Amino acid sequence: MDVSKRPGLSRQTLIDTALRLLDEVGLDGLTVRRLAAELGVKSPALYWHIRTKQELLDGMADSIVQAAGMGPPRDGEPWQDWLARRARAYRASLAAYRDGARVVTNARALSPATIQAFEEELTAMVERGFTPVLALRTVATLSQYVNGFVLQEQSAPDAPAVPPSALLEDAGRSTLVTAVRETGTLRAALLDGGGSGGEQTFEHGLQVLIDGTAAALARTSNP
Repeated sequence: MDVSKRPGLSRQTLIDTALRLLDEVGLDGLTVRRLAAELGVKSPALYWHIRTKQELLDGMADSIVQAAGMGPPRDGEPWQDWLARRARAYRASLAAYRDGARVVTNARALSPATIQAFEEELTAMVERGFTPVLALRTVATLSQYVNGFVLQEQSAPDAPAVPPSALLEDAGRSTLVTAVRETGTLRAALLDGGGSGGEQTFEHGLQVLIDGTAAALARTSNP
């Protein structure tokens, strides 16, 4: 029997299996050979469906992006609420997979279905007063913000969730932390619950982006 035509072996099966395998081995450990072994076939059988590892990564990225639920605002939903909801859903989708942000960042192509969903989002924004350029830049900037935030979070997945203030109280920390203890404003911010990561930081950055978009939209509406 031709293994390339094995029942159940399809492009989507390869992508779904690769995403499951990603949680086990990470992006660096995900190879065509490892995927073939997981599926119980030889590597050449995969090339009937996906020609290169890059094509596999593109398909994985597309699935992650679509899982976030792309689409225009709901009826009556303010664009600000829609952007915030979209960003949170996208973050959750990236974070659902080990190295999910790296997969999407390394993608080189998306499917026609995803591009069409993107087009529907941009069209809805234009209907709400955005220029096509501002709509594109807004969604691109938002996506890049979320990508970068999750990429940073996933770069140290096993790091303990330690409050910033606790770092300053630990005498065994690095010379960097020792230097931070000697600062004024930075130390005060950390003691007050500040920090470069976490839910509050993400929401702060998201709100800054939305407020900046509102200001840009106002400028285009009243040149």
